[in-house]
Amino acid sequence: MINEQIRDKEVRLIDVDGTQMGIVFSREAQRIADEKKLDLVKISPTAKPPVCKIMDYSKFKFDQQKKEKEARKRQRIVDVKELRLSPNIDTHDINVKVKKAIEFLSSGDKVKITIRFRGRELSNKEGAYSIMNDFAEKVREFGVIDKPPKMEARTMSMFLTAK
Repeated sequence: MINEQIRDKEVRLIDVDGTQMGIVFSREAQRIADEKKLDLVKISPTAKPPVCKIMDYSKFKFDQQKKEKEARKRQRIVDVKELRLSPNIDTHDINVKVKKAIEFLSSGDKVKITIRFRGRELSNKEGAYSIMNDFAEKVREFGVIDKPPKMEARTMSMFLTAK
């Protein structure tokens, strides 16, 4: 709430430089703000009495928008890229997937490695754990294990994060 929108009888007034002027009537606070050609802004409406500050509201709003824009500019969304392996994957195929994982990790993304079991492949879980550990060993320079290999139904998954 700003200026005439403030309907409280008394308010605790804070000046432009941050000094407290004490508890004054809201009309008096509005008159002081008008003399300084600034706005009276209610900062804390739940306090007893409500806290109001004298400031240039349009400049304050502009600065807030500028800060939000800067925060959005610096923000980077981390994507989760998924690579699927099979329990009986060959070494060359693993090397291809390792190169792709290194590419993802160097660009700052997380990588989810999954091994999908079909049929009788489920009986060889130990081999899948060794494939996962070898994979993590090969990308050790670029990423670390965020979540270790874990079985969930017919899938084993592991997460890698960039260093």
